[in-house]
Amino acid sequence: MNGASREALAAARERLDALTDTTSADAAAIAGELAAVTALLDREVSLRRVLTDPAQPGEAKATLAARLLAGQVGGDTADLVAGMVRSRWSQSRDLVDAVEELASTADLTAAQRTGGLDDVEDELFRFGRIVGASTELRSALTDKAATGTAKAGLVRDLLGGRANPVTERLVARLVTAPRGRSLEAGLESLSKLAAARRDRMVAVVTSAVPLSEGQKQRLGAALAALYGRPMHLNLDVDPQVLGGIQVRVGDELIDGSVASRLDEAERRLAG
Repeated sequence: MNGASREALAAARERLDALTDTTSADAAAIAGELAAVTALLDREVSLRRVLTDPAQPGEAKATLAARLLAGQVGGDTADLVAGMVRSRWSQSRDLVDAVEELASTADLTAAQRTGGLDDVEDELFRFGRIVGASTELRSALTDKAATGTAKAGLVRDLLGGRANPVTERLVARLVTAPRGRSLEAGLESLSKLAAARRDRMVAVVTSAVPLSEGQKQRLGAALAALYGRPMHLNLDVDPQVLGGIQVRVGDELIDGSVASRLDEAERRLAG
């Protein structure tokens, strides 16, 4: 997002946090309602253009949004969306992206309240690994000819009763309404949002053998000191690294594997 949209999204995040910080607010219900608003704005191109038209007064747009959503969503959600359309957006699609992000964040807040946020983070990561290892499963979840109901049913069969309900809802929304994203990109985005709930960065750690608890704690502390922020570790085992570990934080790769050192030695010899 560009400047205006970034500022609008930051303000919307603050309003959502203020709303869901109160115990009386049902974060899961707000998430579902925001997801419904996302679907509406994604489907109705002319509506989202009107709601983001910089030539229209912010209060007029907020009034229109409130009137359209009256009786369809709760008052808290309607007020939140009305506040968003008062803001200035660089592109109309940015508003839809922002509402969708807030829906996911509200669901993650619901998981955090029940102590399940760590489980959701880990489950999203593991689900991504499972999808990456199964061409058949990925095809079924991304099949454009399949109905949303069928895809949601597949997610329910895979995760129902085995994962946190928030994980199931997030993945189901992603596969039924990818909105132009790949499944992998959508899962990565959700993982980053989950980490952000605790102001943590995500490190994907690949090792030849599973790390011990002591190793995980030392690695987490070292990465937190290096990046200046708490770090959540997503752990993966790949015998091909031969030894040592590979750590990816965002686009940065910290490679301490034997395989990488062998590759470097071969390059030097070839040179």
